Amino acid sequence: MNSSSNQRQSASGNALVECVPNFSEGRKTETVARLASVIGSVPTACVLDTHIDPDHNRSVITFVATPEMVVEAAVRAVRLAATLIDMRTHAGVHPRLGATDVLPFIPVSGVSLADCAALAHQAGARIASELSIPVFFYERAALRPDRVNLEDVRRGALELLREQIAVTPNRAPDLGPLQVHERAGAIAVGARPFLIAFNINLSTRDVSLARRIASVVRARGGGLPFVKALGFELSSRGLVQVSLNLVNYEATGIAQAYEAVRREAELLRVKILSTELVGLLPEKALDRSAEYFQKLENFSEDKVLEHRLQSCS
Repeated sequence: MNSSSNQRQSASGNALVECVPNFSEGRKTETVARLASVIGSVPTACVLDTHIDPDHNRSVITFVATPEMVVEAAVRAVRLAATLIDMRTHAGVHPRLGATDVLPFIPVSGVSLADCAALAHQAGARIASELSIPVFFYERAALRPDRVNLEDVRRGALELLREQIAVTPNRAPDLGPLQVHERAGAIAVGARPFLIAFNINLSTRDVSLARRIASVVRARGGGLPFVKALGFELSSRGLVQVSLNLVNYEATGIAQAYEAVRREAELLRVKILSTELVGLLPEKALDRSAEYFQKLENFSEDKVLEHRLQSCS
């Protein structure tokens, strides 16, 4: 972790950017610790949260830094991930493009989404030129309309991209070589508003039921607006999961998403065992009286963004 003086500068400054790299490693805790450490070595960078999932074989590190240093911290992490994570042998249930799968920049204070898109473009340019990793820009940093949605960029995951990147024109990267990096694969770099990642675990081993529920509740299937959802099997736990991304929690909140999943699960005669937050959420997004809150299996006050930011002061 960086020095306390650097942390104070980060938290007290007027401008602050959040970055939430997702890495394709959820089983080697020492690897994730090294990634968090290299982020924290950058002045003003402060690691707020680390989430590790062995079934997804994926980790999510949340950090903040000033706009002047956030790209440096992000690129250092992507560089280290390219040496520590080998996509030729990676396996997990979550779709992914590379060792660092996604790299979003999110405004916290004193910066706009347009500023974060510019930072994403700076990071992508460095990743392509310095690391020879193909870069795809998504969400507010997208350079093409068909790459705004991350699921469109990541469709078919690394395996399909490996086949298509050099021969299918619309699968060519925005920056970088026309071939995936041998070890690190490719990367999606973006800018977006704050997103809440929320998982609901079901008391069944039948992953088709989780996928059916996900298809009903997600926006693309005609369900809740601003909700993305997938169904996964968690073999280590003997259950399945509906994994939700709430991309506009003020329009569709956690309680509303939970209730939609609960209704569909009830129709399928499946019980909800527990819920889970991935990363952080703003205090105003949390309803401590709601049913989903009573079922949270990993909640602490450190999951609240405002509380974690205080720890960087």
